[in-house]
Amino acid sequence: MGPAELMQAAAMARRFYLEGKSKIQIADEFGVSRFKVARVLETALERDLVRIEIRVPAELDADRSDALRARYGLRHVVVVESPTEVADADDAAADPENLGEVAADLLGELVTDGDVLGLAWGRSTIHMAAALRQLPPCTVVQLTGVYDAGTADRGSVEAVRRAAEVAGGEAHPIYAPMLLPDSATAAALRSQTGIARAFEYFDKVTVAAVSIGSWEPGISTVHDMLSDEERDHYSSLGVAAEMSAHLFDAEGRRIGRDLGERCITVEAERLRRVPEVVAIAGGLRKAAAIDAVLRSGLVTSLVTDTAAADQLLETLPGPRPALDRADPDGR
Repeated sequence: MGPAELMQAAAMARRFYLEGKSKIQIADEFGVSRFKVARVLETALERDLVRIEIRVPAELDADRSDALRARYGLRHVVVVESPTEVADADDAAADPENLGEVAADLLGELVTDGDVLGLAWGRSTIHMAAALRQLPPCTVVQLTGVYDAGTADRGSVEAVRRAAEVAGGEAHPIYAPMLLPDSATAAALRSQTGIARAFEYFDKVTVAAVSIGSWEPGISTVHDMLSDEERDHYSSLGVAAEMSAHLFDAEGRRIGRDLGERCITVEAERLRRVPEVVAIAGGLRKAAAIDAVLRSGLVTSLVTDTAAADQLLETLPGPRPALDRADPDGR
């Protein structure tokens, strides 16, 4: 470009990128065609006269987020930088606490006035609830029983209360364990007034937050609640992940459905009808489990970390995108 061309390109670029003028407005101002303006703007980019930078907070990874969203057909994906000390450790604790903080911000965007927000038990959802700073007025309902009824005040119940307090809405907690000794006991608890009232809200949930667990000690709530014999039984079925007491194989198919009869939890098909289901899970040890649950069609959005994201991006895409909401085994 000569000096005149350079100055004209700079002026046009300023009008377009900084002042927000259309190409037609710029063409009228400079007495040229809009096609000429388009060519000049394109040349300005090619010659490095204009540099476009997309900046997000340092702890968020836009490229991985977009790649994962496209890979699984998700609605929203936010990938958080893994903590330096655990990014390369295979045995690192899963679900870095900063996932909860980012998930809290995401819920602040997704939840609208009058929604019903459902929270399932999980360390990541508890961290998220603690990090909530603002929510539109909404009702909050607990979607699962607790890992240990004796810790309810420090877990799911408190998370539901916290979210409802922030939103200024009603809270519908569930004062019951997630897993019961048998289906008869579970059925009896479901019929109790407070629990039945919470279950009535399940069909009204518009946004849900859930956790994902790998089938191993300390990374799966259900795994740790079962006997050795029961764990061996479900392992023999090929369980790769659990979410809200539902078990999945590596292809996202639900297995061990009999376990659900003993659990206080939202049914999978009810969860499938929730318009927005946000899963919060990260860490290398959970990557395969996250992949399995995303293939199930139950989840629409994901908050994870770079360690898990890199593993997920190396897997082959599933046969159905998450937004199909279809059950892989057709049931």
